[in-house]
Amino acid sequence: MKPDNEFGRQPKFCNGLDRIIRLEKIRFAYTPSNPVFSDLEFSFTKKERAGLIGPNGSGKTTLVHLIMGLLRPDAGRVEVFGREREREADFFEVRARIGFLFQDPDDQLFCPTVAEDVAFGPLNLGKPKEEVRAVVRETLERLGLAGFEDRITYKLSGGEKRLVSLATILAMKPDMLLLDEPVAGLDEETTDRLAGLLLASGLPYLIISHDREFLHRTTQGLYQMDNGRVSRLR
Repeated sequence: MKPDNEFGRQPKFCNGLDRIIRLEKIRFAYTPSNPVFSDLEFSFTKKERAGLIGPNGSGKTTLVHLIMGLLRPDAGRVEVFGREREREADFFEVRARIGFLFQDPDDQLFCPTVAEDVAFGPLNLGKPKEEVRAVVRETLERLGLAGFEDRITYKLSGGEKRLVSLATILAMKPDMLLLDEPVAGLDEETTDRLAGLLLASGLPYLIISHDREFLHRTTQGLYQMDNGRVSRLR
């Protein structure tokens, strides 16, 4: 069977279920006097390509951090790929199968060179070094970054860092993407390239963005977060 996404792996979903993510009755607060979520409900299926909008500080990034296990709810249930996720070990599979793009590329890039950053995820998954070298080269080419392998990461421009950050998650051949403000700071040409890659990827994805035009081009659904609730707009 041929892979059904451009990045080389047939997505696998638990027991044939369409649902990838389900959050039930989530409560979360950074400080007890100021809760972000009270009984939040949210679900996402493998057929979706959607955007998530909302005011600054409404909890959009908090939501995806809860999905990835970077934050833990004070109460409620986080279910991803058909399994409840509670402990740190429960999220290892989630982080291997969902490609999460941080809002700030400097939170994602930590190796000296571009090639090392892009290779880190596949190597951590136990892929052979020869295979990883090929994946790094192929992924960088798709993103228009051929020849960047030996570039020093911290010397890259903001837009280049964002593209390399995307390369680090695509190199892991994920089953879904969670992208937090992926086009912030990108020029028009690079934004167009990213839109084309997403549309060709064959993957479900959820994009947090204030750029309504980009969401209109790349998504078929739109969620809004406000007052600790997520509602579907289209």
